[in-house]
Amino acid sequence: MADQPLLLYSYFRSSCAYRVRIALNLKGIPYSLVPVHLLKEGGQQNSEKYALLNPSRQVPTLVDGNTIMGQSMAILEYLEEEFPNPPLLPRGHKERALVRQICEVVNSGIQPLQNLSITQFLEKDFGLSPEDRTRWLQHWIHNGLQALEDILNVSSGKYCVGDQITMADCFLVPQIFSSLRFKIDLSAYPRCAEINERCLKLTDFIRASPERQPDFEP
Repeated sequence: MADQPLLLYSYFRSSCAYRVRIALNLKGIPYSLVPVHLLKEGGQQNSEKYALLNPSRQVPTLVDGNTIMGQSMAILEYLEEEFPNPPLLPRGHKERALVRQICEVVNSGIQPLQNLSITQFLEKDFGLSPEDRTRWLQHWIHNGLQALEDILNVSSGKYCVGDQITMADCFLVPQIFSSLRFKIDLSAYPRCAEINERCLKLTDFIRASPERQPDFEP
């Protein structure tokens, strides 16, 4: 365990930061949260001070002593190696690959296309209307959720991969949160919805939820 609490630079509504909060809670790792508002002051992530921590100017950023890193997938892998218990990756290499596949469907196939910086660019530089913005978001979210549903129909037990919580669940729950924000009907994705509901009954997921964060805004 670290000598001093880790620092997590986070925004309550960021699905990427939400993933890391879940993982930290599941592993019982003490941390202090540093809010970074993605809209105020032109986006606090765009400040030069923050860029020294995270050159990508995104959240989350994790600080563990002299170790500083961004990107939620890298952070979760770091936590898994630095704080191995309880594990969030299965022991079998095939199952571990499957967990990472599910994570990447969200991490690479859905979340970047719903990212605030992407939609702001489309609106500002390409004149995307609010209606077309909604169509854009919903198209890519539906596309990714269908892929997840198909995978989970084979891989899941109580959770995304079998009956143990893994990184895959840390990625699924925030994505469902974002999907609901963008008015996605989950009836076509019953397995995704069922696992999400099961996770959200657990204390570590509840504590990580956006409405429980100190920077939460209704």
